[in-house]
Formats: sequence, structure tokens, C-alpha cells
Amino acid sequence: MKADVAVIGGGPAGLAAAIAAKENGAENVLVVEREAHIGGILNQCIHSGFGLHVFGEELTGPEYAARFEDRAAELGVAFFTRTMVLGISPERRLTVVGPKTGLCTIEAGAIVLAMGCRERSAGALMLAGDRPAGVLTAGTAQRFVNIDGYMPGKEVVILGSGDIGLIMARRMTLEGAHVKMVLEIMPYSSGLKRNIVQCLDDFGIPLRLSHTVTRIHGKKRVEGVTVAAVDGKGVPVEGTEEYVPCDTLLLSVGLIPENELSRGMGVVMDAVTGGPVVDSQMQTSVEGVFACGNAVQVHDLVDNVTEEARRAGRAAALYLKDKSEKAGCFDTHAGKGVRYVIPQKLRADGQPKTLFFRVSGVFRNCATVARCGGEVIARSRKIICTPGEMESLSIAGDAVTGSVVVSVEEA
Repeated sequence: MKADVAVIGGGPAGLAAAIAAKENGAENVLVVEREAHIGGILNQCIHSGFGLHVFGEELTGPEYAARFEDRAAELGVAFFTRTMVLGISPERRLTVVGPKTGLCTIEAGAIVLAMGCRERSAGALMLAGDRPAGVLTAGTAQRFVNIDGYMPGKEVVILGSGDIGLIMARRMTLEGAHVKMVLEIMPYSSGLKRNIVQCLDDFGIPLRLSHTVTRIHGKKRVEGVTVAAVDGKGVPVEGTEEYVPCDTLLLSVGLIPENELSRGMGVVMDAVTGGPVVDSQMQTSVEGVFACGNAVQVHDLVDNVTEEARRAGRAAALYLKDKSEKAGCFDTHAGKGVRYVIPQKLRADGQPKTLFFRVSGVFRNCATVARCGGEVIARSRKIICTPGEMESLSIAGDAVTGSVVVSVEEA
């Protein structure tokens, strides 16, 4: 079996990439999705707030996904659902298994990696105590409530202030549960400010910064948790322990890009983001293999995922047309106050580029600055920058003549 462009993952990134590939001349575009339905995480995100940038209106997750599904069907994109990709060779051969295909090999002219991300589980936190029922990731709880119609519990504590955790604090409250508190080990929230306001403040749910869970109590079912304040190194402070009775502990403690397939085919990975190293056309270190969405970096907004995926899909289609030697690349680097920069490499093709990055702490009355050879090529003043909000800088293509360093400076 052959495909011009094979997209792995049928979530918002995969759909947007497939559509962009079709619109830019790729004829045979195939999306491989392991779930029974395409749409990815959007299918369980029934709250509104999606599409403000892409469509200029507020949509729910399923509505947002449906628009892309309809457009993909209109363009003739093919879908293999309930199909698992077992491996990919550097020569762009996919080994897949599913009800439509059986076990088969797909030869692709170009590949777009759009596998999304997964939640960090309780095991990764090494919490003291047993492993009773009632300890769930926030995304699992969201699926139980919004898709399956099950309530995970009635007395709830949430550890971690990621956006899914904040949204589930509101959702559980609306379904009749009592959300006692949201705990965050860092001195700042890892979620969007709007979600803190709309999901916690509007419902009177307390957010305790610099706090964590130190022990889970209960054998068969969670009976309570011990919470404590932490110092600047995240170590619990003796004497601050408090027992909080509850029957459910939801975890919103970070997302991890899904990249087992990427590593298996030899793609160079970024140790900070957990995703592939990509250039300004979203191409990885393996020629003809592109990546986008939460498989590259964890995004705040699905609209940003869409824009990034469109760039990857377009580049994959153009790669099929022109496989000649590409322009050289310059590296990007995270400077003072910056955790990472995407893309990690900028093509010297004279095209305008946008850098996306996250800061390493809370900065007020500052400026985010991109420098090339010591010269400022982009600058943006900020009232506040936090790690929970992705930042960006747009730079002119002809300004990139060497490595670019992004940092936080005084305004």
C-alpha cells in the first residue's frame, strides 16, 4: 500500500495537517488513528472556548473537530481508524495493524507525526500510600464524565493546576461534586489565567500554590490525602501537614509528548520538550518526516496546534514536489529566563518565521527578546510572563543570518 502523505494521529493536529497537505497538492493523503473515531481529545472536551483564532467564534471541542472532519472528507482524505502503527522505518515505511488493513506495510512519500501527548500518571509521582480506587488523571475523569456518563467521585481534591485539571474542577462542580481544593507544587499555576478565573474563582474553589499531596490514605477506595506546603525546592515543610478527607484524587501534573514511534525511527529528540527537534518547516532530523502539535510541544490552545499542523502539512506536500537540497539551518537557543524554543532550527530561506517558547518563571514588566549575532531582531514588551502561557516572537526572514538566542530582559 502506498500514500503520498501519511499522517499518524487523527486529532486536531493530524486533521489540520492532512487538510493542508491536500490543499497544497498531495493527492493520496492517509490518516492513521488508533481510536474508533477521529477528533482526538477534542471529542471529550465538551466545554466551549475553541476556535476563537481559527474560526473567529467560540466552539466546543466536538464542534471544532467536526469542522475539520467535514473539510477532510470533502477533500478526499482517507482514514484508517482502530489502526495502530507498530513502527516506522527511516525509509518512511509504516507497519500498521487494524480491521481494514490487517497487518500491512504502507510506503509513504512523506510522514507527519501528530500523535499528541499523554498524561503523567500517579506512578511517576511516587506518592506515599497504597493504590486505592479513586486516583485518576484529570483526562481520564473527563472521559468518564463527558463520554461514558460516570461520576468518578463526590469529594474531590485535584493535584496540579494544568488546564485539564482546572477545567475538571469546574466540570465536577457542575455535576454536583464538591471540589475541595486544587494544589500546585510550584509557586505559580501551570494553567491559563482565563481558566483559573472561569474554573476556580467563579466557583469559589481554592488554589493552594506551593502545596502538594504527600500521602494517599485508603485501601480499597481513597479515604483522604495528606497535603503540605513545600519550600523553594519542592520539599514538604515539616509541621504544615493537613489531612483532607476525600474519595477522589485527580492528577493534572503534566503532559508528555507521545514519541515512541519517533524515537524508534531515529528522530533526534529535544530533552526539554520531550518532542522531536524540528526546523521552521516542522521537518525532523529524518528527511521527509515532519511533526506537529502536542507531539512536538505541549500547547495551550488548539488554535495554535492547528496553525503549526497546517505548516507541517503544507511542508510535507511541498517536499513531495521538490526533494532538492534544502537551504542550510541556523540553531535557536534558550537564553536567560527561557526554558526552550521551537523550532530548534531556522531555515536560511529568507521567509518570515515565528518562534514559540516558554519562560522558566514569573516575570513582570519585562521584554522577550530574540537576538542574532548580538543584534536585536525581535522584541515584545510584556506586563507579565508565566510558564503556563506560551510566548511567541515573529522575525523577518532576512534578519536570520546566524544562531538566534531568545531571552527575557528588563523592559
